[in-house]
Amino acid sequence: MLITFEGIDGSGKSTQISLLKKYITNSGKDVEVLREPGGTDISELIRGMLLNPEIEIDPVTELLLFSSARSQLIAEKVKPLLAKDVVIILDRFYDSTTAYQGYGRGSLPIDQVHQINRVASHGIAPDITFYLRLSLEESANRTAHMEKDRMEQSGIEFYQNVIKGFDELAEKEVRFMTIDASKTVEEVHKLVLSNLPF
Repeated sequence: MLITFEGIDGSGKSTQISLLKKYITNSGKDVEVLREPGGTDISELIRGMLLNPEIEIDPVTELLLFSSARSQLIAEKVKPLLAKDVVIILDRFYDSTTAYQGYGRGSLPIDQVHQINRVASHGIAPDITFYLRLSLEESANRTAHMEKDRMEQSGIEFYQNVIKGFDELAEKEVRFMTIDASKTVEEVHKLVLSNLPF
């Protein structure tokens, strides 16, 4: 089973993933947490480039780099783990590419972004996606003390378009479960557990 978490920075993905991992482990299932971009040597190298605020990257190049990191993660980690019936929790997946590079950057038409996503994911789709929805204002409040990486320096209009992208995906994709991330950690966790497909 593949579970993914999506949302803008400050939405609480890391906290909820940690809580969910603990819950699944306690239930006796094998579980593995992976992040995007990252999770393999090659993918972590690509992550370093993508988040480096000192380099400029063309929007199409950015999309393809994220996709390359994903392809390696799927081939090297996700496929073998799924074959062993391990529950995989992914911190971001191709919906982030659609929202950030498709809607945010406007790198390519959305239908082309979807095509690249299908190729890079080797045809694998999440069983459920938890979209932790947070306003841009609340995100700014929660992340004000943090140093900004290259993606996080992209500006208000960029993030408004990213949220629009996530919202439209949530309307179209039945696997999306939208949760109000402004709720308390405990409230969000309960909503995640109540919507688990097992």
